[in-house]
Amino acid sequence: MDNQARRDAIRAYKERKFQQGIFAMRCAVTGEAWVGQSRNLEQQPNGIWMSLRRGGHPNPKLRAAFAAHGEAAFSFDVLEVIDDEGLSAYALGNLLKERDAHWRATLSATKIVG
Repeated sequence: MDNQARRDAIRAYKERKFQQGIFAMRCAVTGEAWVGQSRNLEQQPNGIWMSLRRGGHPNPKLRAAFAAHGEAAFSFDVLEVIDDEGLSAYALGNLLKERDAHWRATLSATKIVG
């Protein structure tokens, strides 16, 4: 790879857009749901699955349900993708919080972290 192609690849990597929004972890056995917000929905499942497999997820109820029922009983679902076009970082943060609260109320879910 020549220098220009490398610079172009680095620039493209830095300028890429991430999907932001609301997601849920659901347990098929118990029907429980945990809702959270993410600034990178594509990478979010990897972090959650890894922390659950290692027993280090910060939510003790989710961790206990995962230990009791196993990975096969759980699903990761994207509930809503937020279009951040024209939103400031502050406005986006507020919108994510608002939509997170909406989905927790709709699904009778708890917060995934916190």
